[in-house]
Amino acid sequence: MMKSVPVKIEHEGKWIPTTMGIGEDRIHIGAPLDCEIPYKSMVDLEEKKNQVLITAGPDAEETYRIASVEKVLSVLKKFIITQCSAYRLNAFFMSPAIRGGVLVQDAHWEKGAIAVMKTGIWFVSQESQVCIPLGDVAGIEFTRREIQEKDLDVVKIDHLIENEVVTSFVLCPKTTLQVLYNFLSEATQNSEYEGELDPLTGQVAMLVYSGMDSSAIENMLKLSHKDLDAIYERLLATGFAEVLYVRKEIQLTAKGVRYISDAVKSSTN
Repeated sequence: MMKSVPVKIEHEGKWIPTTMGIGEDRIHIGAPLDCEIPYKSMVDLEEKKNQVLITAGPDAEETYRIASVEKVLSVLKKFIITQCSAYRLNAFFMSPAIRGGVLVQDAHWEKGAIAVMKTGIWFVSQESQVCIPLGDVAGIEFTRREIQEKDLDVVKIDHLIENEVVTSFVLCPKTTLQVLYNFLSEATQNSEYEGELDPLTGQVAMLVYSGMDSSAIENMLKLSHKDLDAIYERLLATGFAEVLYVRKEIQLTAKGVRYISDAVKSSTN
């Protein structure tokens, strides 16, 4: 028995209103696609505001972009995460647990499932669905944490949310935990950097990490705008950084100079 809901599907570059049937083991998308997609054939799931992108097929060759209301997408995501073709396990998780070095106020352990897909780690419980894109993972560590006065093994995942490093934890039996740690390390190894940064570039990266802007870095390290730009290019080339915005450097025209001169004269008269 499938529950049919209204959705929009991206087709040939346009959003087309249609219906989607959500079943126990598959979805059915109405015209113009008119196709069934078993959850087991799905290999990836990405979300963006009111839409999801599903990737399916043995070679990840089929993609479906679906837009709908949050309630519909929430039900759909839960079915996909718990049945798709991905490394999956039942576990407790806390995500995010720590933000800016401080425990998140309403953070608590949730019982649910974890699925490691092509582009993200998904946590799903009765009350929440959290995705950590693999590209945002900054570190994975096998560590110990005090839980209800017991020292227990956990996997600690450091990742970025809106340019801030936060920490999530996963708790499950130790043997499973070791497998999860190995699997996550393998899934994120593309983000490892083999080489070494020169000391100055490393120092600039550290200052950016601490929240300093370009002007403050130039002043502190006595760098010209051109020097700093060259270092930024090195950080961009290694994949360590991305462009936030391009800073404009301006100089006044004769018209501007005249206006300022007149303004200064009139204020002194």
